[in-house]
Amino acid sequence: MTSPAALRVAGARSAVRVPRPDYNPYATPMTRPDMPPLRTFEVAALRADGSRSIATFKAPALPLFESAFSAFARGVVLSSPEGGVAVEDLLPGDWLNTTSGEPAQVLWIGSSSFVPADTGRRMPLIRIMADSFGQSRPASFVTVGPGARILQTPPHLRGTTGGAQMLTPASAFVDSVNVIEVIPPTPIRLFHICLSRHAAVDVGGIAMETFHPGMGATRQVTHAQRDLFLSMFPHIAHVTDFGPLAHPRAPETDVAA
Repeated sequence: MTSPAALRVAGARSAVRVPRPDYNPYATPMTRPDMPPLRTFEVAALRADGSRSIATFKAPALPLFESAFSAFARGVVLSSPEGGVAVEDLLPGDWLNTTSGEPAQVLWIGSSSFVPADTGRRMPLIRIMADSFGQSRPASFVTVGPGARILQTPPHLRGTTGGAQMLTPASAFVDSVNVIEVIPPTPIRLFHICLSRHAAVDVGGIAMETFHPGMGATRQVTHAQRDLFLSMFPHIAHVTDFGPLAHPRAPETDVAA
C-alpha cells in the first residue's frame, strides 16, 4: 500500500505545525525572558491637599523596588502618640513616635505579598526574639523582612563609630539563637513606610528605620525604571526629596553575614 506521505505533492508545506509561543497582547519589555519578573506593589499615600490615594503598580522584582516594600511583616506593632498600632492598620496621615522625640506624619505606606519559600527566589524573613538587644528590646518577638534596618551598630564596627548608632540590615544580626531566619511556605504581606522625614521608629521596643532609598539607589537601574519607582511616591519628584538620612548606615559590604 502506498503510504500517505508518498501521495503528497512535491514541495507542499508539511502538515506538521511547529507550536508557537503564546501571544500576550499585554506584554511589555519588562516581561521579556531576559528581564526580572514583575511583582504587584500597593501604595497608600497622603496627597498635598490632605486627601488619600491608593494605587497598584506592576514593577520588576529588583532590589530598588523590593526594598521599599519589605520591612515589616503583618502584625508588627509600631508606637504612635495614641499607643501601639499594627502596621497593616496604619493610614496615611497618622503619626508615629520617632527616636528624635518628635512624632512624624506617615506620608506613604507600601506593601506587597512575598513567598519566602519560593524555590526560585528564596527570601527568608528575620525573627527577632524577645530581649535580643536588651531588656524589652523587643518586648516580644518581631518579624521583619529583608528591607528592615535596625538602629544598632554591628559588633565589628562599634569601635569605629565613636558611640554613634548605625542603621544596620536586620539580617546582619542573625545568629540562629536570638535572631533567626524563618521561611513560611505561604505568602506573607510585608510593609514599609515613609514619614514626613527620614527617622527611626519604635517597633516593639527596638528602633527601626523608615524607608529611604539612599541617594545612589537609582543609579543601578534604567531611566524608565527610575521614573516608575519615583512615580510610586506622590510626594517625591526627585530622589533628593527623600531628604537626609536621620542616622548613618552601616556599609552593607562590611556587614557581617
